[in-house]
Amino acid sequence: MTDAFVLEVARHAVWIILLISLPILGAGLIVGLVISILQAATQIQEQTLTFVPKLIVTFLVMVLLLPWIMHLMGNYTVELYSKWPGLMR
Repeated sequence: MTDAFVLEVARHAVWIILLISLPILGAGLIVGLVISILQAATQIQEQTLTFVPKLIVTFLVMVLLLPWIMHLMGNYTVELYSKWPGLMR
């Protein structure tokens, strides 16, 4: 196992983590921004008003993207295990 291989696996893992988390965090960010603008316009400063919609949207986005996430993780796992025999030299 070389240093280059370890760095390549780590780089690929970080890239997959970013691909998976970006849509989920982005949806929460957009909902939070919209709710904050509505709160500023109406001057309603209720903490649960921002927390609950972000929680619901984050959960819904995770459920909707679950097949894509599983496909991405499955491909990464197969790719990683296909390189496994070459590591034992």
